[in-house]
Amino acid sequence: MKNLAIIVLALPFIWSSCEHPAAVESKPSAESAYSFAGVSVAIYTTAAETDQRLALGGAVTFAESPQPVETEIAVFVDPSKTYQTLQGIGGAITDASAEVFAKLPAGKQEELLQAYYNADKGIGYTLARTNIHSCDFSSASYTYVSDEDKALGTFDIGHDREFRIPLIKRAIAAAGGTLQLFVSPWSPPAFMKTNHEMLHGGKLIPEYYDAWSLYYTKFIKAYESEGIPVWGLSIQNEPMATQTWESCIYTAEEERDFLKKHLGPTLDREGLGDKKVIVWDHNRDLLPHRAFTILEDPEAAKYVWGIGFHWYETWTGGDPMFANEGVVKQAFPDKELIFTEGCAESFDSTHYQYWPNAERYGRAMINDFNQGTAGWTDWNILLDEQGGPNHVGNFCFAPVHADTRSGELIYTPAFYYIGHFSKFIRPGAVRVSTASSRSPLLATTFRNTDGSLVTVVMNQSGDSIDYKLQIFNQAVKLTIPGHSMQSMIYTAD
Repeated sequence: MKNLAIIVLALPFIWSSCEHPAAVESKPSAESAYSFAGVSVAIYTTAAETDQRLALGGAVTFAESPQPVETEIAVFVDPSKTYQTLQGIGGAITDASAEVFAKLPAGKQEELLQAYYNADKGIGYTLARTNIHSCDFSSASYTYVSDEDKALGTFDIGHDREFRIPLIKRAIAAAGGTLQLFVSPWSPPAFMKTNHEMLHGGKLIPEYYDAWSLYYTKFIKAYESEGIPVWGLSIQNEPMATQTWESCIYTAEEERDFLKKHLGPTLDREGLGDKKVIVWDHNRDLLPHRAFTILEDPEAAKYVWGIGFHWYETWTGGDPMFANEGVVKQAFPDKELIFTEGCAESFDSTHYQYWPNAERYGRAMINDFNQGTAGWTDWNILLDEQGGPNHVGNFCFAPVHADTRSGELIYTPAFYYIGHFSKFIRPGAVRVSTASSRSPLLATTFRNTDGSLVTVVMNQSGDSIDYKLQIFNQAVKLTIPGHSMQSMIYTAD
């Protein structure tokens, strides 16, 4: 198959007026505000069936270029049209990740920390999530209080001091001293629930609404007393899933009322009203209903920073439902969207380098960002050679695995695909208008606070494609290999 020529073009600023043309004041076009002629573009590539992994290629420069013809392929960028601000990109530091990390030789521990959290030597994670007591990716179920302790007098995070807290502290240091951490519970303690166990769903008994609300604040304060700042919290991981592991069910109305009558006021009373509260924290399919139910209630909405979502609605092979994010962002532009969890399921150690797993990340991240998502958080940063540990056997992939028998680290293609975003697009960056002229190419662009533009392009096809990255009447000619990702970094004069 012949390579296709691709072009990226930015559309000029358009306005309208009901006044007589003679009375219309002349306005400068967006095109005149940006000059890219002679600007050099750094190109980083990760490609299947090659050794390219975030590999820096030869630089190209922008030149004058007319509108592309229909036989050419293009990615169009308009820096004058801006959207959401990036909060950060990162992954979850679970019990499983911390326990596997502790088994690594000291040199490999340092390698992993640099790979994830150093923006120069690694991919520069700036966002993290961790679990409030146990989740499925813990070696066993546990809580921080004794059974039936409604007053929470026995609350103690001693369990976490062995593995998880030390890893989080080292991750913060590796990230340069700052790492935005949000926390999530999988289930209240068994005595607070209708089914009297942490597993298999069940609901929070109304009698314990206030005690459970206080539990969050005790956890946050305990972690902060350890020198670990907590940026935010979600109310419940996957509140509509009855799982074989830790889980708890909330209808939309129940989550709304728990937040506005109990958790929100408790956070305020305990001096934690500045923490960012994330609702939903489940799949994209029911995202609009949950958002409408909670955010159309002013007393609940005032506590909400954003709406979290996962990607597991694709378990059945269905549509990822990216458009649902845009529906919510359009309806509630003052609230943020954040991807809070995703992983490749059904672990198989022969599939470490399985490229479709990486492409699932690339497809999700580009579409999520283009629908208005402000933050993106992967699931476990590290798992072992069995895809665990996991106390209920639902093993999965992580971007990096450790073979605890040999002490080696295995980097999967997903690590590099995520890195095409996290390494180059930094917190505070704003998304700018980007579109592709052909479906094999997905693309998004952000402008960093230093003025640099980062365009990420993913080729979903198996064919190498020639294309142009075009901004107004200026473009660079590029080639993207089949099944690959490219990041282009450039700055207007």
